[in-house]
Amino acid sequence: MNDSEWRLIWGKKPSDCYYNMGLDKAVQEAVASGESRNTIRLYRWNPSSVSIGYFQSMRKVINIDNCKKTGVDFIRRITGGGAVYHDLEGELTYSVNCLNSDKRMPQDIIKIYELICGGIVDGLAKLNIESEFKPINDIVLKKSGKKISGSALTRRDGVILQHGTILRKVNVEKMFSLLIVPDEKIKSKMISSVKERVSSLELELGTIPSFDEIGNALIDGLENALKVKLVPGKLSEKEKTEAVRIGQELFKDEKWLFKR
Repeated sequence: MNDSEWRLIWGKKPSDCYYNMGLDKAVQEAVASGESRNTIRLYRWNPSSVSIGYFQSMRKVINIDNCKKTGVDFIRRITGGGAVYHDLEGELTYSVNCLNSDKRMPQDIIKIYELICGGIVDGLAKLNIESEFKPINDIVLKKSGKKISGSALTRRDGVILQHGTILRKVNVEKMFSLLIVPDEKIKSKMISSVKERVSSLELELGTIPSFDEIGNALIDGLENALKVKLVPGKLSEKEKTEAVRIGQELFKDEKWLFKR
């Protein structure tokens, strides 16, 4: 196996949050066991979903009633970080699963973020977006400092899993209808603050690139930064089966969802 060739899985048909997070974990396990090579995956979320970080409290962060009323799923990730609204049309998500022992990978977490986010920065440049990595785990616009991508990372069983989002369109009002903010005045201030700090491809370009355009740009950027060739591949039957099982048994389980 050529270690400079990594597998590319581009899930062009959006999946629900349980399968998406189940598949990230299933691929991580397959890479750890040597059954699959290092893998980069591009995917979307249907229905739109809110994910919270591993250390957050679902009941303190998410307005569960509003999620249910609007058909938005909610899930706890195995990675850290804060709550993220994953809009079906508003973002493209990427995940990287690679061996921690890979010669390309630094051992320092910030350096790992810097390397992988460097690929995203390169990809955004191909869309005429000038951006830069901002530690710990954000990508911001050079001219304004506004955030256009965030990510989260975990290392388990000798494998690095980093997943992150590229903001295609931003609906801040929708996002805050799904998060718990105790006071309307505070919510109004928070919405204004986020609008001042966050941007999207739509806002920067005045047009909305297609998901194919975004995905192809990210592929080029990640290949360049990581010095690899991304080869379109398929999931194994075991990975697909495990993704469904993990999604149902772990990510949909109320003990997991409400563990904090």
